[in-house]
Amino acid sequence: DVQLVESGGGSAQAGGSLRLSCVASGFDFSRSCMAWFRQVPGKQREGVAAISSAGGTTYTELSVKGRFTISRDNSRNTLYLQMNSLEPEDTAMYYCAANGDWSRCPYYAEYRYWGRGTQVTVS
Repeated sequence: DVQLVESGGGSAQAGGSLRLSCVASGFDFSRSCMAWFRQVPGKQREGVAAISSAGGTTYTELSVKGRFTISRDNSRNTLYLQMNSLEPEDTAMYYCAANGDWSRCPYYAEYRYWGRGTQVTVS
C-alpha cells in the first residue's frame, strides 16, 4: 500500500522557518512526481510546489515563490518543503502527494496519493 507520512509542522512566528518532511513507501518513489499541497478550513486544497522524479525540475506557486523550496532525496524516499519568511497566511494543513508517474508534475489535479497532513500555524 502507498503510504505518505508528513512531519515537521508546528507553530512559528511570522518571519520564521519550518521544514516539512514526507517519507514515502509502497511505490517507486524515484519514478514519481511529488508535490506539497495546503488547505485551510472552508477552502479548496491548493498546490504549493511540485518536483520532478529526479528532482531536477521544480514548480513553485507565486504565493510562496522565493520563500518555499521543495526538494527530495530519492535515496531516503523523502520529500521536503523548506519554508522561510513565514506569514500568517501560510497557516494551513500541509499535505504531501504523489502522482505515481514521472510526467505531468505541475498538473496538481492528477495527484492521487495523499498523506494525512501536518498542521502549520504562523502567528
